[in-house]
Amino acid sequence: MPAHSRSESVPRRRLLAGIAAAGTAAVAGCAGGESNSIAPVSIDDDQACDQCGMIVADHPGTVGQVHFEDDEPEGGRPAQFCSATCTYTYRFDAEDAGRTPLATFLTDYSAVDQEVFEEGGDTMFSSHVESEAFARETALTVVARSEVIGAMGPDLIPFSDDGDVDEFVAEYGGEAMPATEVERSTLEAL
Repeated sequence: MPAHSRSESVPRRRLLAGIAAAGTAAVAGCAGGESNSIAPVSIDDDQACDQCGMIVADHPGTVGQVHFEDDEPEGGRPAQFCSATCTYTYRFDAEDAGRTPLATFLTDYSAVDQEVFEEGGDTMFSSHVESEAFARETALTVVARSEVIGAMGPDLIPFSDDGDVDEFVAEYGGEAMPATEVERSTLEAL
C-alpha cells in the first residue's frame, strides 16, 4: 500500500530529534515554559480520540496528546487525539474552560520513518502512536494547507527538522509555521 518511504534511517532521525528536543526543553525551562519532567506516552491500540471518539490507531496522520495540570476528565492519563486538529481544538476548549495544559505533544515526522500512501485520491501519512514518535509542540514546525490529509481531513503536519519542512512543502505544498503559533483561526483556515 505505501507509495514510497523516506530514505533516511530512523536512528539518525531520532538522534537529531532528541538533540532538537533537548535544546528546546532547556530553553523552555529557562523561560519558565512547559514542565520538562513530562514525557509523552504511547497511545493504546484501542484508545478513542478524546475530541471526536475515533480510535486513534485506526486512522492515518498526525497523532497528539495534551498533559493537563488536572487529570480530569481523562482519569489520570493525558488527553489523546487522532489528529493535530483534534489536539488543538480540545486544548483550546479546555483552556477556555479554565484548564491548564502543561505539555502538548504531536507526531514528529522528522523522527519517524513514515509511509506515504494514496487512498481515495487523497495523500496520507502513516500514524505513529509509540511514545518516541512524539515531540513537544515547542520543538515543532507545522505545515498547514498541504496536499496531505489526516484522520479528520485537512491537518497540520509537524516536523522538528527545518530541512524536512522545506522538503515536505516542496513536494506537497502548504505553509509552515511554528506549532506554538497555531490558533483557532489556523484550524478554521484548513
